[in-house]
Amino acid sequence: MKNHYLVHSLFCITFLLTSIVQATSQDVGKTTVNTQKFSRQIPLASRSVLDRISADSLRGHLSFIASDLLEGRKTPSRGLDLAAEYIAAQFRRAALEPAGDMGKSYFQISGGQRNVIGIMRGSDPVLRESYVIISAHYDHLGIKDGQIYNGADDNASGTAGLFAIAAYLNKHPPANSIIFCAFDAEEDSPAGGGSNFIKHPPVKLESMVMNVNLDMICRDKDNVLYAVGTYHYPFLKPYLEKVASQAKIKLRFGHDNPTQKEIEDWTTESDHINFHLKKIPFIYFGVEDNEQHHHPTDDFETITPAFYVGAVETIVEAIKEFDSNAATIQQKTQR
Repeated sequence: MKNHYLVHSLFCITFLLTSIVQATSQDVGKTTVNTQKFSRQIPLASRSVLDRISADSLRGHLSFIASDLLEGRKTPSRGLDLAAEYIAAQFRRAALEPAGDMGKSYFQISGGQRNVIGIMRGSDPVLRESYVIISAHYDHLGIKDGQIYNGADDNASGTAGLFAIAAYLNKHPPANSIIFCAFDAEEDSPAGGGSNFIKHPPVKLESMVMNVNLDMICRDKDNVLYAVGTYHYPFLKPYLEKVASQAKIKLRFGHDNPTQKEIEDWTTESDHINFHLKKIPFIYFGVEDNEQHHHPTDDFETITPAFYVGAVETIVEAIKEFDSNAATIQQKTQR
């Protein structure tokens, strides 16, 4: 068994490295990915440094994670393992410290699930002992009836967003430490791999300032991104209102009030529920369901490119606000 596992691992790593190069330089999977077209859809006059980072890197990461090569990233599967190795490679590239398996690797493996976790240490000697958790699940639905469910929006988009955020924060170091989490098994249960993270955290729960969860952020015809969680944690809303006033997309609030029966409540719909249950504040960024959701047409070619870049840029601005006000957030948190 050990020899078989070693051979399989070596094959995966070799295949992965080859695929990374291919994914960033040529078409992948069943979709014809025109990455130049992706960039052209974002007006040059409106591009910031983050826009360029996102436009140039998000397309390659997203097209790879949502390609046929990863076979829909079902838990468990060979494709999911390849995705996990790819994520770990990007975390390593971003100089994140391994935070899985007692800090010995990027992987936290428990109950057949595989989370990928890395830490960016804060620049402030005091505040670096406080942690903002940025998360996205990377699994999807796999193959059904011979069709691959690539899950570009759900949730290759959030996963690739982690890499762009890490790249930005590398150039603009946060005061607090940041834990980047790519969670497994969210499609099996909204609690997903986030449940294992909370049960076996790499740092003390009381040192966690909040969770920022990314799940479905690359497709919306009306350019609307929701920030969910301010009903439960109203002290976070002023920071987001400041971001919304300058955002290139429409940042709206809602989908978190259980008394509004006519509006779907997303409080329990993704990994952020694990933090909420421990009274750790969360903001979940996502879009409303669209016709591609949980369909085999959720591919790279059907995303909204300019919106995706704007969404990641908006999330980065929110993270900067949370980082600057982490001490106040912790003071207002009731645990």
